[in-house]
Amino acid sequence: MIERMKKLRIDSHQHYWKISRNDYGWITPEITTLYRDFLEEDLKTHLKKNKIDKTIVVQAAPTIEETEFILSLSNESETIAGVVGWIDIEDPSYKEQLNRFRKNSKFCGIRVMIQDMQDENKVLEPIFLEAFSYFVKLDLPVDLLVKENQLPAVLALLKLVPIRGVINHIAKPRIKDEIMEPWKSQMEQIAKYPNIYCKLSGMVTEADHTNWQKEDFVDYVQHIVSIFGVNRIMFGSDWPVCLLAASYDEVYGLLKETLPGKLTEDEEAKIFGGNALEFYGLK
Repeated sequence: MIERMKKLRIDSHQHYWKISRNDYGWITPEITTLYRDFLEEDLKTHLKKNKIDKTIVVQAAPTIEETEFILSLSNESETIAGVVGWIDIEDPSYKEQLNRFRKNSKFCGIRVMIQDMQDENKVLEPIFLEAFSYFVKLDLPVDLLVKENQLPAVLALLKLVPIRGVINHIAKPRIKDEIMEPWKSQMEQIAKYPNIYCKLSGMVTEADHTNWQKEDFVDYVQHIVSIFGVNRIMFGSDWPVCLLAASYDEVYGLLKETLPGKLTEDEEAKIFGGNALEFYGLK
């Protein structure tokens, strides 16, 4: 059983949403590709084609209702292995929010949306530091949604609190502009923290949406592999957001083609499932 779990293939980062919930301010009618419902029946064919057994559904709106929604989907789903939700850290009742969600066996962590903060240094304020320290006591996995220009704040946070975290979308480097620094050096510093993982996700939407090439991603992917190693990286499709630039199948194929060719079968199994199982403590 344990060996079979290790071989489970997992997409560590995807979303489901229902537009009528009016919870997604960033998905406007002008974004025609995304302005519709995306639910499990829309993804199942792609999972089967690429031999993905399970997924981690990540919150797409910073509301308690969003977390309740995706948890309700997970209760009826065979493919959802875990749910990464959201809590309002600035609300004095955030511990109660978290404890309520943790009663659901599919709940496996929270996401902090640094990307949307007007000042990313907010995460260094006492209320956030106290919350992150609480998460450490719980050994709670924390997804960090962050842009490359916000990485100094993440580094400052990691010096203060030893959170168990995962960087989403390789921190959104400027792939379209072929700019590596200072992202490259800052990610090297972040990778020195052994509790920090990185998702190989969300890359196509940082490239030229209509004219990207495989070669655009090689240096970025291989840099992440070289600094985090094969034990702390994980595949994520970022579906359906990825549809702005690529299909699910293209995203999956792109990562397969840009990973180092010398990976063993076991190393590849970790990237496409094993590491997500371990990081999120999935049963």
